[in-house]
Amino acid sequence: MASKTILFWHRRDLRITDNHGLYESTLEAKTLIPVFIFDTTILKHLPTNDARVSFIYEAVQTLKKSYQEKSNDLEVFVGDPIELIPAIAQKFAANLVVTNDDYEPKAIQRDNIVEQRLNEKNIQWKAFKDHVIFDKNEVLKNDGLPYTVFTPYMNKWKSLFNESCIASFPSEKHISTRSCKATKLPSLASLGFERNATIDIPKQKIPLSRIKNYDKTRDIPALLGTSRLGIHLRFGTLSIRKLTEIAQQSNEKYWNELIWRDFYSAILFHFPHTENSAFKTKYDFIPWVNNESDFEKWCQGKTGYPIVDAGMRELNATGFMHNRVRMIAASFLCKHLLIDWKWGERYFAEKLLDFDLASNVGGWQWAASSGCDAVPYFRIFNPMTQQERFDPQFEYIKQWVPEFGTNEYPQPMIEHKFARNRAIETYKTTLNEEK
Repeated sequence: MASKTILFWHRRDLRITDNHGLYESTLEAKTLIPVFIFDTTILKHLPTNDARVSFIYEAVQTLKKSYQEKSNDLEVFVGDPIELIPAIAQKFAANLVVTNDDYEPKAIQRDNIVEQRLNEKNIQWKAFKDHVIFDKNEVLKNDGLPYTVFTPYMNKWKSLFNESCIASFPSEKHISTRSCKATKLPSLASLGFERNATIDIPKQKIPLSRIKNYDKTRDIPALLGTSRLGIHLRFGTLSIRKLTEIAQQSNEKYWNELIWRDFYSAILFHFPHTENSAFKTKYDFIPWVNNESDFEKWCQGKTGYPIVDAGMRELNATGFMHNRVRMIAASFLCKHLLIDWKWGERYFAEKLLDFDLASNVGGWQWAASSGCDAVPYFRIFNPMTQQERFDPQFEYIKQWVPEFGTNEYPQPMIEHKFARNRAIETYKTTLNEEK
């Protein structure tokens, strides 16, 4: 089999170790051509100092060095992959293009077009599972339909799970050498970006002690009690199989959180409309207030509810928000302010280092009660009681809202009881009207 020239296209898998598609490529390739594309169809929508672009750029630099150490090299291009991949494959006389699956609707559409164009040129296409443990139709109900409630999905997931699911693909051991010199890595400036030096990227190292204590510390925003590995899973600088193996052995609550990641990925794959509309279609009729001034106060962390404001300021400053606070802030926007969840989802998409479409949409629809297995519409977080429970000494709040407790801090922009009653009545009336 090892007589082919194979082009391997890196996307959300910026590593040479334990990379499924890359491993399969190495088994067949006589000549391996690794490729990464800075996708201008995505980049054109991002600010010039986007910290995620800085992260990706450095990850690609590291990836290129990893290949060079194996006497190969990473080819780096800039443009639209739909146009570039068939052209690059022809340039190198590739018989086959291999990649790892991406389950987002636009990515699926892109890959279908690329595959079609390659087939027209008699070039094969193969994609492998690498981003999740179970994908597509691997975890289904007995009737063959996808799960839409997490707990039975998790139970089925665990019943299917075995050691083979987390077996490593030793891709780094089989990379073939290549004598020709690869394209030079373009500068960040030539891409239209500048390095973001203000936002620190969490380390890739797996924090074993935090994972072991995850169930005890996960809800306390003042503590460094979560793994902070989201960005590394998002862009594949870390293998989900390795992390799942550690989670399974170390902390069931953390393991369950990784299963939520698979669940939301499966929901988006099976129900792609949820990217832009409610999973429960009747929730699309909620008459949102959508006050732009209120939304701006929420974005800036000036709502007068300190735990909401702390979370929003942490997000704006660091690209991270503690998961408990994400739920509180999202609930406040949708329920207290009656602002469409899609506004908040888009803002998080702009700011979060670990932005993942499936998890972001899933989380926001959960908060808005419009998603699968979502919180009931009448369950509305009280920001004061949440603060009393999870930040009783105001440690987290004082870190991010230094003016809290002074005359400079604003009064609550809306009274909780009024907002709660308004939200319940709005949802109840709409859901009774729209069957």
